[in-house]
Amino acid sequence: MVLITPEIPGNTGAIARTCAGTDTPLDLVGKLGFSLEDKYVRRAGLDYWPRVQLNRHASFEDFKTDNPAGKVWLFTKRAPQTLWDVTFSPGDQLVFGCETKGLPPEILEAYPEQHVRIPITEGVRSLNLANAASIALYEALRQTGWTAPPHDL
Repeated sequence: MVLITPEIPGNTGAIARTCAGTDTPLDLVGKLGFSLEDKYVRRAGLDYWPRVQLNRHASFEDFKTDNPAGKVWLFTKRAPQTLWDVTFSPGDQLVFGCETKGLPPEILEAYPEQHVRIPITEGVRSLNLANAASIALYEALRQTGWTAPPHDL
C-alpha cells in the first residue's frame, strides 16, 4: 500500500490499521500533511502501530528504487479500467494520491496502462481515501489467495 503525500491524518491512521490487520507494508511517499505523532493518526490506528510495516520515502522515485519488483497500480477516478478488470499479483503496489489532488500527473504519465478505478455511481465525486484503499487492498488480497490466520475472538 502506497500513499503519495496524504493530507488527512485519520485516513492514514485507518489505512495503517488495515495494513496491520493484513500484514501489508505501508509506504508513505513525499511530504505528509501532518505528523505521524498526530493524535488523529494515532487514534485511527489505535494500538496497532507497532504492527505496521511502515516505510518512508522522500519521493516516488525513491520508493521505486527501494521497491523495484511488483507492478504499480495507480488508483484514479479517471481510469478506463475498474478494479474488477485488473489481475493483481503478489508484490503488486497499490498507489493512492492525496485526498484533494489525487496522483501527480508525472506519476500517472509514467504508467499509462496501470490506472485503475473503483466503480461508484454517477454524481458521487469520490470515495474516502481510507475506504478506497481498503476496498482495493482486500480485492488484491482476494485475487492473490491471501487468507487471514485464525485467531481467538
